[in-house]
Amino acid sequence: MNKTVINVYIPSGLFLLYLPLFLLTLILFFLYKEDALNTVAYVGIQENWFFFLNSKLSKYPNLQYNLTQLGDALVLLPFLSIFVVYVPKIWQSLFSASLVSALFCNLFKKLFIIPRPAAVFNNDSFVIIGKTLAGHNSLPSGHSMTIFATLTILMFGFMPQKLKYQTIWCISLIITGLIIAFTRVAVGAHYPLDVIIGSIIGYISGLLGILINQKYNIWEWVNNKKYYPIFIALFSIGIIILINKIINENLIIFYLSLITLVTSLYIITYSYVKK
Repeated sequence: MNKTVINVYIPSGLFLLYLPLFLLTLILFFLYKEDALNTVAYVGIQENWFFFLNSKLSKYPNLQYNLTQLGDALVLLPFLSIFVVYVPKIWQSLFSASLVSALFCNLFKKLFIIPRPAAVFNNDSFVIIGKTLAGHNSLPSGHSMTIFATLTILMFGFMPQKLKYQTIWCISLIITGLIIAFTRVAVGAHYPLDVIIGSIIGYISGLLGILINQKYNIWEWVNNKKYYPIFIALFSIGIIILINKIINENLIIFYLSLITLVTSLYIITYSYVKK
């Protein structure tokens, strides 16, 4: 499987960045046209859409709150932990993409300093699911970035060879990503544009992660079994973190993530001992 991923992973070149950069340019032009390149106007032009989407999506609070946890890398990545053994190429790119995503996220949040909905609107005027987030770090949505950076790597990593199936595969992952990303509006944590911009930057992060790994191959050690104890330690720590999350919030998504991680820990430990 890893050989297949290596062979069809992604065509080289930066041309795949053209579309997301074009979309970001369109958003910038829209904000400029609406005279919304300042904090007050940025929030103001989204107010109606935020309240509308928040009211509609929050009708399924349990579902939304479980899905939104997938924007947390500590919950999402355990679902991909088995790939360390069977498709290490995926994890090599995930490492690079995670670093790029973290850099972009911290940079843009400090640059824009947009207040979250709970810091602007009356908290009784919209639905808040879970912890109330009222900081000034709304743009971009970090959860959306994590989701799309990960899905981008999976999209190119397991891209079908036939064009018809490629289209279905890409559209399915994009829709899935948007459904999960917009849970951030449902729980009252972000404005719609925070999510859209975060998703685009997440795609860019995932793509750069793949391209960086292709060019420099800095994570080649992931493919070497002698380094499995590193992952055994990381998975063990992850299990402890997930158990703590279950104790605090007891969400089904945490159980699913935990089961997956425990299974992967068993497989990677068995594979290492068997060598």
